Amino acid sequence: MDVALFDFDLPEELIALRPASPRESARLLVVHANGTLQHAHVGDLPEFLRAGDLLVVNDTKVIPARLRGRRLPRAGAEGQGPGIEVMLHKRLSPSRFLAFARPARKLSTGDALALGAELRATVLMRGEGGEVEIEFDRSGADLDTAIAREGEMPLPPYIAGKRKADAQDRSDYQTIYADREGSVAAPTAGFHFTADLFARLATAGVNKERVTLHVGAGTFLPVSATDTNEHRMHSEWAEIDECTADAINAARARDGRIVCVGTTSLRTLESAVGNDGRIAPVHGETDIFITPGHRFKAADVLLTNFHLPRSTLFMLVCAFMGTDVMKQAYAAAIAAHYRFYSYGDACLLMPART
Repeated sequence: MDVALFDFDLPEELIALRPASPRESARLLVVHANGTLQHAHVGDLPEFLRAGDLLVVNDTKVIPARLRGRRLPRAGAEGQGPGIEVMLHKRLSPSRFLAFARPARKLSTGDALALGAELRATVLMRGEGGEVEIEFDRSGADLDTAIAREGEMPLPPYIAGKRKADAQDRSDYQTIYADREGSVAAPTAGFHFTADLFARLATAGVNKERVTLHVGAGTFLPVSATDTNEHRMHSEWAEIDECTADAINAARARDGRIVCVGTTSLRTLESAVGNDGRIAPVHGETDIFITPGHRFKAADVLLTNFHLPRSTLFMLVCAFMGTDVMKQAYAAAIAAHYRFYSYGDACLLMPART
């Protein structure tokens, strides 16, 4: 498909630089399959769900994956090496990561890097699009501790280009239920939940289950290819344990709707569902790329934020609801001054099959 079909214009002032406070006060655009729109707030979510529905959340935890430092001088060179920024995006071993480097053109295989005050790393490979493979001088828990001290929360470029990450982002750029470290981008639909909202949903008969997908930095990037067939998705690590799979299948058997909190939860389920509609346990990599024409077998309802034009996530919501419906919904959201992207407002997508 032509990627230009998924383009739209967004006024820059609608890009949210901080989340709503309290979290559930974010606005909620409810989108029905026939194009009907309702304006609400995330705190109103119990009014749109029903007893027996099941929320599926992604419990991944964001690591402070942006590291700043320098390339150390090469043999025979004088003075300091150039400044380098490294964005970790996928762990390969206890000591090795794939990362995006800026400026990558300043790096070659074998270069040594000083990142922050204490971390040292070696470039093992330089790939395309600024990607590098690096190996640190420590591993496992020691490396995790050092990254936590030296790293910054990996705010998306549309926020990081306007302000630096700060101490507030350490909590803001994390869901309240995050507990499995591994993401370098947040499952942002989950930002809107509070303990009180979960309690009110439970009172209404809406329970929740957890899956894990460690979100990579490539998830939120615009697609640079002109045709969706030419786009290569970065793989991400996902897990659904047996108990969770059983609970999701049981909810579906009772005619409960599966309500995915975020595109990451949806992609995890759609990677694990069989042709019979049953979820199987998974533990491994997924590179699922969902575009219009995909037949959804696991997800019934989707709560998600507003996404970038030409992104794989906007393509996914167009697949879920229809491209025309989503373009009309986004146009209405822009006209009503909804806040967009990671720290922005949300929409609840209710297709005809629900």
